[in-house]
Amino acid sequence: MLNENFYQSIDHTAHPFVIVNGSEYQKAALITANHDLRPCEQLINGALGLCGESGECADLVKKCFMQGHQLDADHIAKELGDCMWYIALIADAIGYDLSEIMQMNIDKLRARYPEGFAVDRSVNRKKGDI
Repeated sequence: MLNENFYQSIDHTAHPFVIVNGSEYQKAALITANHDLRPCEQLINGALGLCGESGECADLVKKCFMQGHQLDADHIAKELGDCMWYIALIADAIGYDLSEIMQMNIDKLRARYPEGFAVDRSVNRKKGDI
């Protein structure tokens, strides 16, 4: 099942959602999740779905640069939205709030690149920097 505390905090009558942060996005996205799945099934669904949707993004880029298609930014944006949906699902399955994950990522990047991106810091990471 979905993280029950998180799911219960969702106001299902508040449509449309105004997305202001990752937490609000996650709440809105989870309304459309399959609530009959156990956490392990939700995790599997999320991980496999994310692979599929990111593959669709990659395919659109490949077609543009390797097969002469026009780049369809709107289509890519929609596929990125699908990726975000699966990321929200995975985060919930492992008990994380999406805003928390977003902040963890920014903190990691700020520690790795305190003055902005640098090739040397990318190549020579500190031990444990994943």
